[in-house]
Amino acid sequence: MRYTGPVCRLCRREGEKLYLKGDKCYTDKCPVQRRGYAPGQHGQSRKKLSEYGLQLRMKQRLRRVYGVSERQMENYYRSAARKRGITGEILLQTLEMRLDNIVFRLGIGASRPQARQLVMHGHISVNGHKVDIPSYEVKAGDVIAVRESSRNLDLVKINVEAASERALPEWLEFDIEKIEGRVLAVPTREQIDVPVEEHLVVEYYSR
Repeated sequence: MRYTGPVCRLCRREGEKLYLKGDKCYTDKCPVQRRGYAPGQHGQSRKKLSEYGLQLRMKQRLRRVYGVSERQMENYYRSAARKRGITGEILLQTLEMRLDNIVFRLGIGASRPQARQLVMHGHISVNGHKVDIPSYEVKAGDVIAVRESSRNLDLVKINVEAASERALPEWLEFDIEKIEGRVLAVPTREQIDVPVEEHLVVEYYSR
């Protein structure tokens, strides 16, 4: 079941900004900055986690960053484990190449949850074809754009204007006039700026 409560509580629970609230995450109003401890009556007196506890927390953090269910995360891990290479890095690359994440990275969506909604509501196209599946796997060379009928949405205009002031990941390019971007390459681990120690996630699933 997907979490539908206050997303700022998730960031406080992890003790890190997960950037789930859009522009608010970049201001002094961010609850992680104002109350840098876990929610709940025992939030300020957390005990040291065991090795398993650390692995579980890191897995939960990764799930929350990308907004995927437990079943989806387990499937992503199994798929990554079958491929040649470093499992944790492949797992992160797979999550980064989700369509909703690309829409967020391009700045079309102010947050991943908002980007997911834009995709689900049919506002996004991949290589000229409408795609309304947030988990759609984008490939290097694909062109992601806001559909012609959706380009005048106030939400999209505001997001794109705000995104123009932020650095774009070097593995992406974006044309503000056309409101479309292109995936230049699959990102390397160094280019994926998520606060996660992926080896702990791999250890959790390989127990």
